Amino acid sequence: MQEYITIITLYFTSLFTILNPLGIMPIFMTMTSDLSAQERRRTARKSVFIAFIILLAFTFSGQILFNFFGISVHSFRIVGGIIFFLVGFDMLQARLGKTKVTPEEVKSYVNDISVTPLAIPMITGPGAITNSIVLMEDSDTILKKAILIGIITVIFILIYVILASSTKIIKVLGETGNKVLMRLMGLIVMVIAVEFFFAGLKPIIQEMLLK
Repeated sequence: MQEYITIITLYFTSLFTILNPLGIMPIFMTMTSDLSAQERRRTARKSVFIAFIILLAFTFSGQILFNFFGISVHSFRIVGGIIFFLVGFDMLQARLGKTKVTPEEVKSYVNDISVTPLAIPMITGPGAITNSIVLMEDSDTILKKAILIGIITVIFILIYVILASSTKIIKVLGETGNKVLMRLMGLIVMVIAVEFFFAGLKPIIQEMLLK
């Protein structure tokens, strides 16, 4: 019994820390600040569902897919960094302005950000994918694998609840506060992008120099 309590604690803390729903929330808030409450919840629901399916897919077959296509986690980090940088730049420009965007463009915007960058790599990023693959390989019994899947499910439910509740926070901040927060988070996202990029590039360069 003690062994499984330790496993549950390890799985939950490691995945929750890497997925970091509290860190995602400010970025989600700023990217959806000009959407209606209904569209914001729909965006949260869609992005969390897509991220959940992708993480499960990699959890069960990630190592096989990486080996089959010759993809490394380092390459994934580089691509994630580029995507993050572009998103941060858009946020600095306050891309989604109420007076400039038609309802059709809002719908297109929601569909765009639900998959990228919210689902990938913001929610399900290289760290979460790598960690889930490692934990699945370390789970040497069916029960341990079931515990891992259960914990992933619980964490994604928490992520949705946190993102959906951002509507109330946005109301408190007001339009001016949202714009300021959007530009501030844009800078932070661009810094994260640079960290992602060089975290992936550094080991690749080191491998090239050793050959």
